[in-house]
Amino acid sequence: MAAVTRRAAPPGAPLTSQPPSAALIVVLAGVCAALHVGKLAPAIPALRAALDMSLVQAGFLLSAVQGAGMLLGVAFGVVADGLGARRSMVLGLAVLAGASAWGALASGVPALMALRLLEGFGFLLVALPAPGLLRQLVPPGRVNLVLGVWSAYMPLATALALLLGPLVLAALGWRAWWWALAGVSLAMAGWLAFSLRGMPARPAPSPHAAAAGTLSWSARLVQTLSAPGPWLVALSFAAYSSQWLAVIGFLPAIYTQAGVPASAMGVLTALAAAANIVGNVGSGRLLQRGVRPQWLLATGFVVMALAATAAFLQGAAPGSSALPPALRYAAVLLFSGVGGMIPSTLFTLAMRLAPSEHTLATTVGWMQQWSSFGQFAGPPAVAWVASLAGGWHLTWLVTGACSALGLMLALALARLARPGQP
Repeated sequence: MAAVTRRAAPPGAPLTSQPPSAALIVVLAGVCAALHVGKLAPAIPALRAALDMSLVQAGFLLSAVQGAGMLLGVAFGVVADGLGARRSMVLGLAVLAGASAWGALASGVPALMALRLLEGFGFLLVALPAPGLLRQLVPPGRVNLVLGVWSAYMPLATALALLLGPLVLAALGWRAWWWALAGVSLAMAGWLAFSLRGMPARPAPSPHAAAAGTLSWSARLVQTLSAPGPWLVALSFAAYSSQWLAVIGFLPAIYTQAGVPASAMGVLTALAAAANIVGNVGSGRLLQRGVRPQWLLATGFVVMALAATAAFLQGAAPGSSALPPALRYAAVLLFSGVGGMIPSTLFTLAMRLAPSEHTLATTVGWMQQWSSFGQFAGPPAVAWVASLAGGWHLTWLVTGACSALGLMLALALARLARPGQP
């Protein structure tokens, strides 16, 4: 793979001398990092058996990787800016490789929990600077296309983890699954460092960056947190992410309890996660055609509530379901697919409702923190309700509450959004 060559360019201009595959390598690095977020879901049954783990512990372990983003999303954005995008991503992949290898040697839940938190730090170092790096690597006419591909990195990685994980787990066990992803991350770090080795560590300063510098980091933070728009967008993301990860993350455990074969379980869960990509891409097209973002948010939350109710509602007989398995699975696909319209719509609103042009990154960082909080809190909440109820049939209560909150926030956003915006 040829390295990116250094060239003279106007301040802020993209580096157009690199091969087109450079952007693809960055996207693959994001997918590799996100595999560590999704790797736990197919391993929950094996981990519970091997480590005597409770269902609530499994829920916290599933969401512990989001603890870093929940607490330090904005701070790690500052760290990534200081390191430079390329070095930040390489360091993050190395941290993920080390934490996953160490986790393969863990003998108890507390150690595995701490290492999942460390993986969260590595994930942030990879994911936060990647969009800015992609903007440097591609010509202006391809930026929207490439960033659209980037926006699907998380559901794609989740689908791959749910598809490949059961195969590795069935053949070699959960420790081999951890070792495998450690090796992939280490190889990806080397590939990324080698392929972009000729690229400057930091992009050249632009007039926009100079203008933004007139506000200190503390002033941008205060300006962002004192405005209602960033709060509404961030809380909406939490209402979405909490229920999506809870349902998709626990699908393997639900299928195992229902007696679904392991081979079919991986494919079914991967397809449910991949359906989210359809909503991501589709909402972008609808927004481009002039559909109001508030309608997309309302539709997404209403469909998620109804679909989760259909998927988990108990039938008349104890232990039975109200719908046959095929229709329940169709409801899960609808839950993930239509719900996928929400995150890309919220990114659009974040750009519109940021207090000023100097607080765009701060607004997105605040949204990332609340998204991580939702992913941290959602799975344990669903696991707690399932433990109390003795099954998954009341899961719709948790997802319905999240959707109701999201719908109220969408109505508030409709009143707040400035008229006449493109």
